[in-house]
Amino acid sequence: MKLKINEKAPNFKLISTSGNIFQLNKVKKKNIILYFYPKDDTPGCTLESKDFSKLNSMINKKNTIVLGISKDSIESHLKFKKKYKLKFDLLSDEKLLVIKKYGVWGMKSFLGKKFKGVIRSTFLINSKGKIHKIWSNVRVKDHAKAVLDELKNI
Repeated sequence: MKLKINEKAPNFKLISTSGNIFQLNKVKKKNIILYFYPKDDTPGCTLESKDFSKLNSMINKKNTIVLGISKDSIESHLKFKKKYKLKFDLLSDEKLLVIKKYGVWGMKSFLGKKFKGVIRSTFLINSKGKIHKIWSNVRVKDHAKAVLDELKNI
């Protein structure tokens, strides 16, 4: 399934590092940065998560929350969040339900090997629950800043 700009962001429920079940359609009147990443505590994912964490207070000032999603377990997420003092919640999608719903599960290649995995992607969802912008095959460097800059256009 390919999601499009201005389409309603698909609802989901996932376990969060806050200890609660996060439900997308329960967030009202806030923009949401939903970033999907392959694996906790790997170089690119760590850099991306730390960058979003550094910009978190500026993002929050723009009426926006950040959420990271991967297929790692909640235990893995809690360790990752604590290790890097991430200032936002991570959501665990071990069954790949949301990852597939958002179309970010696909063929990847690394060092000549082909395999299925999470394609690093970010969805900016506006306060009405519609997709404002989608970044696919994200390059980590300066990505969080680009997302913050895009909030001006919401």
